[in-house]
Formats: sequence, structure tokens, C-alpha cells
Amino acid sequence: MDNRRKRLLYRATHRGTKESDVIVGGFFTDMVAALSEAQVDEAEVLLEENDIDLMNWIMGREPAPDRWQSGLLPQIIARYRALGG
Repeated sequence: MDNRRKRLLYRATHRGTKESDVIVGGFFTDMVAALSEAQVDEAEVLLEENDIDLMNWIMGREPAPDRWQSGLLPQIIARYRALGG
């Protein structure tokens, strides 16, 4: 795995809350090797979002902004729901 993906994986698994580490980190742990360069770019920007906002979007407590209605966030949400979230 290249350094960029290693940094991405670290950031995804060290969000600040255990819940986020498991949900967001779990998704990227499973997917990081398969991400295209464009998806890595997107993931880096997504992980800059506030952890509370990100978790609210994933858990459906708040709608995600339009900029995140496609791409990786819907995939993270789908995985969360598939795992019983």
C-alpha cells in the first residue's frame, strides 16, 4: 500500500470517537486498496469534515450536504445500514 493510502487509512481509523473509528475506519479498512486515485482525493476531503457532522450524516440524523450526495459517503452509509446501523 502506498503512503497516501496509509495516511488515509490512519485518518479514517483515528477519528476521535470509537464509533466513528469503527464505522468510517471499517469502511476504509475494507476499501482503501481498491480506491481509485480520484476516490482517494475525495476521501481526503471527506475526512476533513467535522466528525460530528460526518456521523450525523451517516446515521441519518441530518441530511448530508449536496456535495456529498454521490461518491463515497453514500457507500459508507450503505455499508453502515447493511451492518445493522
